[in-house]
Amino acid sequence: MNKELELWSEQINAVHLPRWEELPDMDLYKDQVITLIEKYVGNLIEEDKILTPSMINNYVKWKMIPAPNRKKQYNRVHFGYLIAITILKQVMTIQEVKDGILFQANLTGTHRAYNFFCEEQEHALKQAMAMINPSLKDDTRITVIQEDEIALKMAALAFANKTVASKKVKLQQESLKGEV
Repeated sequence: MNKELELWSEQINAVHLPRWEELPDMDLYKDQVITLIEKYVGNLIEEDKILTPSMINNYVKWKMIPAPNRKKQYNRVHFGYLIAITILKQVMTIQEVKDGILFQANLTGTHRAYNFFCEEQEHALKQAMAMINPSLKDDTRITVIQEDEIALKMAALAFANKTVASKKVKLQQESLKGEV
């Protein structure tokens, strides 16, 4: 296995998305929110702009996240929504992301839905990394998915698989450039 891919897979395998209780419990301004979101998911998404002020404004306008609090400040609820949106929009349409988030939040409540999302995304990433790196054990078992969890679990797996495919293509391109 390519050493760079091996190291990357080990890093991704160790990803921990912050749970509800670990998210900032204070109001922050938009630029601070963007910095923290990039810190939380930046190693999963290889894009220059993971989240921008205009994206946040659009999410508020489209009612994907609540409007900011007084003086344009954002809190834990905003962070949870923005982390989920940032990841899910990599593999789903914005409307699908909105519908899925609203469904899950109405089903179990915002903080439980968010924690479930984090657990499932980490689980999917571990499964994907175990498929490409034999030294990483996947202790997870394939089980029948409950109907109300199908969309979230499949989106998490889709994101994990897309992440691996994108990284492999990038490494192949770099390899080809080195041979020329």
